Amino acid sequence: MAFIIGFTASDEKETNKNKVVSSQNTQLPPRKSLVDVHFVENNCTLTYYNDEFYLHCGDMVYVDGKLEGVRGRVVSVNYNFKIKISDYKRVVAVVDTNVSGKLYIAGSHFLSFERDVINMEKVCQWFMPPKNDDEPFVSGSDGRAFRLDDLGDMDVSTLVAQRGHDYYMQNRVRYICIDGAKGYAIVEGSEVYEVEFCFNNGEISELVCSCFCSYNCKHEFASMLQLKETLEFISKHYADEYKRTGYFAAINKGTLFYFAVDTKETGTFTI
Repeated sequence: MAFIIGFTASDEKETNKNKVVSSQNTQLPPRKSLVDVHFVENNCTLTYYNDEFYLHCGDMVYVDGKLEGVRGRVVSVNYNFKIKISDYKRVVAVVDTNVSGKLYIAGSHFLSFERDVINMEKVCQWFMPPKNDDEPFVSGSDGRAFRLDDLGDMDVSTLVAQRGHDYYMQNRVRYICIDGAKGYAIVEGSEVYEVEFCFNNGEISELVCSCFCSYNCKHEFASMLQLKETLEFISKHYADEYKRTGYFAAINKGTLFYFAVDTKETGTFTI
């Protein structure tokens, strides 16, 4: 069964206003503001200067300073102020939590077969700040491969397999997608980890994780279990959709609702 689910934080007046501005090929600069940002992980609320973004209460942001890399939520926006800029840290990024498109129910996850609905770039920022281009990542492969339908060849210890299975059962694989032969997953443990791999004719290769283990880890094993479940679900219920695009993305239901719904103070929700 498929559901049409759309989330938007814009009301009708705001949408019409945006259309008028767009038609005139003009773009007003963001209003300078002081914003209070609450950080759940640190149980604190701090004030930041903003001159780059249109911010509203409920927006998720990243900042610089001591809490760089920690996601926070805007709880108030103040336009009436006079400050010394050097006394304040800044908002450096806003998380795009708008989701609109066709989603399919697949057990604990929602599925999309269109690349622009819950794409990797969007969801990645829900969990991690924008990557710093000055610090490039490199990875290597030992050339090993294994069949997804036989994870016994994955060469993990019993302990790692058990921990990975626990992560899988706890729905810690928040997101997983395959685009052609390239695969990507987000696993949430004590930190958030990125798992990358290649998938071709049922075979997994070039499997790496950002936890930087020199061996196959629990995050990778959990991702493979989630991938196996998702592909079996697709084969049974949505094979034509996957065949049509050669792409799928699966996101945990709770994750989608937390970011795409709970962050909004206004908007529409359609099923």
